[in-house]
Amino acid sequence: MTPLNDAKQAGKFDPPARSETRETAQSTTAFQARLMQIGAERYHDKHPFHQRLHSGGCSLDQVRAWVINRYHYQNSIPMKDAAFLSRCTNQEFRRIWRSRIEDHDGRSATDGGIRRWLKLAQAVGLDPDYVVSGTGILPATRFAVDAYVIYVRERPFLQAVASSLTELFAPAIHTQRIAGLLQHYAFATPETVAYFQHRLTEAPKDVSFGLNWVLENAQTRADQDSVVEALIFKTDVLWAQLDALHSAYVDPGRIPPGAWHPGEGCI
Repeated sequence: MTPLNDAKQAGKFDPPARSETRETAQSTTAFQARLMQIGAERYHDKHPFHQRLHSGGCSLDQVRAWVINRYHYQNSIPMKDAAFLSRCTNQEFRRIWRSRIEDHDGRSATDGGIRRWLKLAQAVGLDPDYVVSGTGILPATRFAVDAYVIYVRERPFLQAVASSLTELFAPAIHTQRIAGLLQHYAFATPETVAYFQHRLTEAPKDVSFGLNWVLENAQTRADQDSVVEALIFKTDVLWAQLDALHSAYVDPGRIPPGAWHPGEGCI
């Protein structure tokens, strides 16, 4: 029994309330195209803050604000995956999925995506201990990221898996980011942008498994609609974080109480 074709064995997969026949579902090709269209319309590579960042338009303080707030997201991903796996009953599924935790937390104290992110933080002049402390995170960042963790922990298993499918769209933005940072910012070196370089191989591996599992297990149109709902939710989580950054540090530049101010937490 493989994890790709047995949702109930993988975890608590609660089917939608209404009953529909398999014949009402979209074809696999049409369904996958529907998912890709979400990325084309809603993925955060289109957000003005990212376009500003990748084109060299951000000040150093704006980059610092992005690094601080994005850390909260990066640090929450392993916790999200751990909560998700805690209700997964299929050993093979858990074995495959847990590599996501290892990619971020590392296999040693000096390895992993979070450690690489903190090297970027240090390169832009931030004290890594300040970044790790969570001090100065925008309230909207905290709300969006925490909502994502709760969503994955509590929603039906199919939707929890589907919310990870934004990785379908990630390689393009990582490629743009590596090129843009290296071209426009003095702090950027192959070492300091290593987080994104690693994601070019990690993300496709992760999403290949997740996409195949979703395509196998979204068997009715209601299932497929629930997957679309989950993927849209995740794109909203990503977009909301950038809206908060843009509002606080670009335009109108209204930093909420308790959030990071330029000069704080610097080396």
